[in-house]
Amino acid sequence: MSAISKSIDIDRRPEDVFDYVTDPTHLPEWQDSALSAVPMGELPVHVGSKVVVTRQIGKRRIPTTMQVMELDPPRSWHMHGLDGPVRPDVRGRIEPLDDGTRSRVTLAVDFEGHGVGRALVPLVVKPMVRKEMPRGEEKLKHLLEHSAA
Repeated sequence: MSAISKSIDIDRRPEDVFDYVTDPTHLPEWQDSALSAVPMGELPVHVGSKVVVTRQIGKRRIPTTMQVMELDPPRSWHMHGLDGPVRPDVRGRIEPLDDGTRSRVTLAVDFEGHGVGRALVPLVVKPMVRKEMPRGEEKLKHLLEHSAA
């Protein structure tokens, strides 16, 4: 399967964007399906940190344990799902624009299906993410551009 990838330009420094998007407690603020994101340990997250993300998929609330696989502040991060029938693989990249005063954020999301998840990924999950991802990036842009520095 191929990853779903989207980019958006944000009028904030890469450091500000990175700090916001890698703080899992902000996830429900900008992703419609994310109901909660609870770190299993101290913040800020580090490589090896785990976060339980609960999402609304149709009528179901589905928790998934995500683990931080890579962090390269303020340039990139990688998180991977460890459990459940649908295990997301999320990669984020931030490129500085205009001498570092603005940022281009690129999110790439793919999924591993296990058991019933093999059918859910192409039929339910990927179509939902394709629809939700542009709205999420627009929300992220709005939140970051309209909050205090």
